[in-house]
Amino acid sequence: MRLSMILLLATVISGIGCLDSIAAENRPTKPNILFFFIDDLGWADLGCMGSDFYETPNIDRLAAESLVFTDAYACAPNCAPSRACLMSGQYTPRHGIFTVGDPRRGNNRFRKLEPIENKTVLADKFITIAEALKSNGYTSASMGKWHLGADPTTQGFDVNIAGREWGSPSGGGYHSPFRYPNLNNDKPGDYLTDALTREACRFIGENRERPFFLYLTHYAVHTPIQAKDDLTAKYQKKTPGKHQKNAKYAAMIESVDDSVGAVLQKLDELKLSGDTLVIFYSDNGGFGGATSNHPLRGAKGMLYEGGIREPLIVRLPGVTQPGTRCSEPVIGVDFYPTLLDLTGTKRPDDYQLDGESFAPLLSKPNAKLNREAIFWHFPCYLQGSGDPHGGPFRTTPAGAIRKGDWKLIEWFETGRLELYNLAEDLSETQDRSDSDPQKRQELVAAMQAWRQQVGAPIPDQPNPKYVPQPANGKR
Repeated sequence: MRLSMILLLATVISGIGCLDSIAAENRPTKPNILFFFIDDLGWADLGCMGSDFYETPNIDRLAAESLVFTDAYACAPNCAPSRACLMSGQYTPRHGIFTVGDPRRGNNRFRKLEPIENKTVLADKFITIAEALKSNGYTSASMGKWHLGADPTTQGFDVNIAGREWGSPSGGGYHSPFRYPNLNNDKPGDYLTDALTREACRFIGENRERPFFLYLTHYAVHTPIQAKDDLTAKYQKKTPGKHQKNAKYAAMIESVDDSVGAVLQKLDELKLSGDTLVIFYSDNGGFGGATSNHPLRGAKGMLYEGGIREPLIVRLPGVTQPGTRCSEPVIGVDFYPTLLDLTGTKRPDDYQLDGESFAPLLSKPNAKLNREAIFWHFPCYLQGSGDPHGGPFRTTPAGAIRKGDWKLIEWFETGRLELYNLAEDLSETQDRSDSDPQKRQELVAAMQAWRQQVGAPIPDQPNPKYVPQPANGKR
């Protein structure tokens, strides 16, 4: 890696100086960005994160060469809002994408409240990461799931492979024949994850001489759970893990791992690894119908840790130290300012960024970020099992805050509060809202102040079609 780039990044990360203080003519070549964004991959779905069933040797190797964040979060418990926050750098109340599609998902007669209306397209007024990087000479490609509109090239990307408004694979799913924007294959036998990997390697080769941002956003491991037959057979013969045992899901994860290995090998072949920032991340927790998020409580669609805590691996040669871990909480809106800092990109004028750059943590993983808390706002309904209060929803409208080791969830239908100390109770089994009233009120006050700051709407209109639950708890 070029010495000038290392010195620049060290200066920015240590807080001694800033990119704007360095004359433009003295700025070095900018690091490439390779961002693996996996769909529905759970926090515990990797070997390096403790899985005893899924096999991820390439991702585990990347983790051993990198900084691993143990307390990384998505901004929402499902796909579209998490992606909108990542791309815009803003929390959900600012862009209005709160959920996927209809905020009334579930049986109408069980909803006490009318949820807040939901947007499904990230409006053009929001300046995406790709648009910001373009102003600094980056060529950007979105490959795979977009889910924020019809075409990512309208929002800063130069290349779109297979991205539309779809939230899951279209047509026949993961197996060809399939038809996606700029990715068509009428011959049976091709696998979508492999096809995206080939396109990613081609893009890297074609752009090796200039800084690039490759957003490789796999549809995997989202439903439908479809895998290669040979890999499925491999896991069907394997002894199940203590908590994880889905052979097809394991095979899908291995295909993602193969993709990571192939793309990283391409960087090595082209001698680009030393000049490339590599990020591996997921958009929400593992889907409860496919995997176990143990020891975390809950799954995709919930504000418990299983729905929002994500694997995050970051490698930047010369800055991150191999085999290190960081327990400082980071969240999806933090990527935008972090990438700006690491690439020397000017922040867009008059544009709100809600996150904090975690660039200082890359070289100092024991450091702390200068903020009070991180937040979630999900004023919608999602059908499915998992409601801790006995209802037919994965979640009813709710909000949450994490401040230090403490996390509080507020349920808007009832006003119920749940308080957990994650350092002592990672599985969120001991509600301390009654035993620690002072801490409860501290977090409530902080969350209310944040809601006022970002204009977070709280559902308060009764649903006229709601049928009250009988006293015996049965519907």
